[in-house]
Amino acid sequence: MRGAQLTDLLDNSPAGLTEALDVVNGFDQALVGGLSRLDPARTAALAALAGAVASTPLGSALAETVDKVAAGSVGDEHLLRLASARTAIVGAVHDALREQADTALGRTRVQWPTPTPAAGPVDGRLLAARSWLTELAITGWRNVDHDLVATSQQALHALLAEPTLRRAAVLLDGLAAELHHSSPVATMDRLPVRRWADLWARAMLLTSPESQPAAAEPVSGRLLILGADVHEHATAVQLQVHALLETHGEPTGDDAPRLVRVSVSAAKVDTIVGPVIWQLLAAHPALLAALAGRLSLDVTGMPLHPGGDLVWHDGQARPGEPADPFAVARVQLGEALAPAVPPLDRHPVSIAEPVLLEGYTANSDDAGLSFDLDGTRIAVDTDRLPGCGPLTADLVAASTACLGLLRWDDGGWSVQPIGVQATVKRKKVAVHTGDWAQGPTDPKIAKAVARSGDPIAVLRERAGRLLRK
Repeated sequence: MRGAQLTDLLDNSPAGLTEALDVVNGFDQALVGGLSRLDPARTAALAALAGAVASTPLGSALAETVDKVAAGSVGDEHLLRLASARTAIVGAVHDALREQADTALGRTRVQWPTPTPAAGPVDGRLLAARSWLTELAITGWRNVDHDLVATSQQALHALLAEPTLRRAAVLLDGLAAELHHSSPVATMDRLPVRRWADLWARAMLLTSPESQPAAAEPVSGRLLILGADVHEHATAVQLQVHALLETHGEPTGDDAPRLVRVSVSAAKVDTIVGPVIWQLLAAHPALLAALAGRLSLDVTGMPLHPGGDLVWHDGQARPGEPADPFAVARVQLGEALAPAVPPLDRHPVSIAEPVLLEGYTANSDDAGLSFDLDGTRIAVDTDRLPGCGPLTADLVAASTACLGLLRWDDGGWSVQPIGVQATVKRKKVAVHTGDWAQGPTDPKIAKAVARSGDPIAVLRERAGRLLRK
């Protein structure tokens, strides 16, 4: 990424961005007090939502819906339309930002295929989940308590029993868990208004048969890893690998490598932190070996979704030749073909575009760390650096080249480092998030981990005892 590209990105904010987000914020505030307790300001916010989509196919139906909700008549179908309108506006914001980034980077993106309308009635289990979500919206976040959260369990158990409904089940489970730990919400000083509204709207749309994911197609070729991002929570961890896929033997019509993502996850407890986390992902040895050894991977018949997500099957991958991520990025990232964005993923938070920055100067001040590239500064998000890898804020500050993920959050662009080149003790080194995928390579860290024992083995042994009892 050159200085001119960075200037184009930071100096050209999409028109109407602030106004669109204001409409979304108004609707989100209406959910705080509940749609059964609308004051004039919240009623006006719903009218603004309808006005924002007036020229779309949703327009007339949503205007009617807003009138009914304002009159106190709130049904499942009304809230599905409201969730659709909110999602459409957030999606438009995403599209404008994504187009801005693609234009600045000179990146070509595949278009999402035209969806096939779903046929047949809605599954009763999805309708039960929708009814609970409707009750949440009518009641409002401020009035949620343990009793209301508990009413989700019957619908949740029914969804979990059906593998094809797992996406809706997992999201519903996560939202219910957050509300349970926050209840009674009336006692909270500050609410995660945007987050809960995001989860609610997505969950509502997942109760519609039109939300089913597009089919994956098998691909074969060489996978060149750019870097890894680790999403860690108290009860789960997800490794997301960003890579380029060179396909072969398939009529793709384009020889350009494709940007893809590989995501693997594992359940955990909050006491498992640091480098030990990699042990939870031991079911994927080929992927971990490629990260730690900076190797390419030859994949055969691996399912690839239109959104660029490669469904990982470790047995269908074998180690290839060494592939330095920085060399790969310098040679091929600029010409890579970006994937289409699935409709439900059209949200600014989903933007994570791999980029290569070189020739910058790192600056630290009260606002945090930033990279100055030809006189243009971009913020560096070091808060996202995971504790399970060797990449630290100090290394990033000392770096001269960075592989990162371009993100948009809190009204601005930033870069999340996933690999850097730096000079440490007069020696040039390259450090990546996934370097410790097969265990820490730093002797001090390795000794500390060894002294602390194996918490995973201890937990498994204790769980075994409980099961035997």
